[in-house]
Amino acid sequence: MIIQPDDDGQRLDRFLKKSFPTLTFGQTQKLIRTGQIRINGKRAKADSRLSKDDELRLPPSLEHGNHDRPKIMFDQRDRDQIEDMVLFEDADILILNKPNGLAVQGGTKTKIHIDGMLNSYMKKGVKPRLCHRLDRDTSGVLVLGKTAEATRALTKQFQTHQVQKTYWALTNPAPIEDEGTINAPLNKTIGGAEGGEMMIHDPHNGKDAVTDFEVIDRAGKDIAFVAFYPKTGRTHQIRVHAKIIGAPLMGDYKYNDNPMPFDNGEIHNGLHLHAREITLRHPTSKEEMAFQADLPNALLKGWKTIGFNV
Repeated sequence: MIIQPDDDGQRLDRFLKKSFPTLTFGQTQKLIRTGQIRINGKRAKADSRLSKDDELRLPPSLEHGNHDRPKIMFDQRDRDQIEDMVLFEDADILILNKPNGLAVQGGTKTKIHIDGMLNSYMKKGVKPRLCHRLDRDTSGVLVLGKTAEATRALTKQFQTHQVQKTYWALTNPAPIEDEGTINAPLNKTIGGAEGGEMMIHDPHNGKDAVTDFEVIDRAGKDIAFVAFYPKTGRTHQIRVHAKIIGAPLMGDYKYNDNPMPFDNGEIHNGLHLHAREITLRHPTSKEEMAFQADLPNALLKGWKTIGFNV
């Protein structure tokens, strides 16, 4: 088997899981451990990285198709929904405006998600790949690569903090200062009102996390329309940093003790955080490009009800 460009850079164990879904973890490890799977004639490890044009030698049981290949499920409704999200698309990149409430990737209790829906958006047999993440309840700009090369280049831009990001949020209460920088290392822990994993400020063992912010408008001391500019990309970074300055996000049931100060049907009963704009370099042309996403209707109603212009 010759490795195709779209699998360039993928770990061997993940490639095998994708290509042979009925192959168990134990079977995969045994085949690798006993040298029955080789890359360019050499023994491979589970974490070996595949490269384009590598020759992958498989045991006869796999070569002859005794294990089922993955079946790509196509759903026209998924494709239609993805098409409704598209902000920009060319041969290398796909930019979506992700709605709030839709997960980016699947999990134990998550069956509907962007990554799965993209099975219905394959073109020339290639599925767009995620280059970063957004929380389920965060809406806005989501960047995907349409080739392995583009995905690697874009992912590297995110990892090395070359991507400029602007988020819009409503905070409750409003920040005291009109603008500033929050420099507070973050670490993972377990707990919170919702349970599960959450992030905390940990000055000793946390990872560096820096966010600039600026207040765009205020509704007295209670609510503010704030732009956040994260310089790093930690989990829940904006949500935790907003809490640190005494202005947690409205509708944030994990980090805000009073998440919904209003009893108003026009105001969305959920997280008010939106990835408004992303600026990056095109992976092929190297041109700097900026992509903006409008607020989803659920959030837009709240912004307007409170009196903010967007």
